[in-house]
Amino acid sequence: MTDAALNTTTLETRPDLHLSPPPKSLGVGIAGLVVSSLTLLTIGVFASAGISNADAGSPAASLGWIFLTVGLVLGAIPFIMSINSLRATARTRDEVRRAKVLHARATASRARELGLTAVGISAALLLVVGFVLLIVGNDASVQRTFLNWDVMANSLGSVTSAFGLNILIAVIAEVIVLVFGLVLAICRMLPGKAGAPVRWLAIAYIDVMRAVPAIIVIYLIGFGLPLAGIPVLKDLSPAWFAIIALALTYSAYVAETYRSGIESIHPSQFSASRSLGFSFAQTMRFVILPQSIRNVIPPLLTMFIGLQKDTSLVNVIGAMDSFNQAKYISATNFNLSSVTVVAFLFVLVTIPQTRLVDWWLERGDKRRGGR
Repeated sequence: MTDAALNTTTLETRPDLHLSPPPKSLGVGIAGLVVSSLTLLTIGVFASAGISNADAGSPAASLGWIFLTVGLVLGAIPFIMSINSLRATARTRDEVRRAKVLHARATASRARELGLTAVGISAALLLVVGFVLLIVGNDASVQRTFLNWDVMANSLGSVTSAFGLNILIAVIAEVIVLVFGLVLAICRMLPGKAGAPVRWLAIAYIDVMRAVPAIIVIYLIGFGLPLAGIPVLKDLSPAWFAIIALALTYSAYVAETYRSGIESIHPSQFSASRSLGFSFAQTMRFVILPQSIRNVIPPLLTMFIGLQKDTSLVNVIGAMDSFNQAKYISATNFNLSSVTVVAFLFVLVTIPQTRLVDWWLERGDKRRGGR
């Protein structure tokens, strides 16, 4: 007998150890069985109703059969899990009667996991079924309004071409924001009485620009500069007005992100650098900023995802971006499917960036854990 088996046997046969009983799992298993059964029933009822209302051999009937088959197969997974959960619960009771308390606790934990997983999968399937019913219900009015394939196919080319303007605005604005935001952050942290006036101005700018909605800034810049007749600026295109407005707005947010990264560096490093004869600028350049910027890359990427989505606001000043292009197509067809294309384009660009942020955060956690 191995040492592990001997220790387990000793623990289970000594009554003076007072091992805690296994966790309760019967209720979880029953809940999983009830919810999974309701899921199967819901899928079967609605799919059968859809098939009966559709003409025989029509695409709607074929889709109904596909939905019924796939739904029943997926719904059977949590149902089987809940059955296994109840079987594990029965096995737990048998192990308790045979004084195998440690085995019973492990089996009960497995039973609870199976039951809870069955409930989670069933709930997700019910949400999917509800979404499908929303799309195809009411004679598929939602699908025709938002997901008309003909309108989407016809508008894809022009909307995608206009989406290039959104990307251009986002990229140029992000470059300006990175530089101007860092300048604002440093100005906000200038030490001493000599730096106080600049520090106060930076604080005032950051507070004001964070308080004003981006769409108002875009409106003021896009229509205000031409009305004011400022040389050079009045002749800029709407795209450049949008770039200026978004850069002014997001620089305030990015400045605070930079500041949080700078303040995350221990003050002793700043003091040590100054004691070695480095100036304030040299300390920031060679000691503080290399560390702080590395720490704030994930929140900066998150901020730029928001900036990229806000490029859709430029339609208020007449810039022909993807949203404006989609609105014209929607007004012509009395259908919003072209706007759905815009939403899909933003999703395709944004989700990879979101996953990049998650990967960067996980990488940072691993590096800190490795230390």
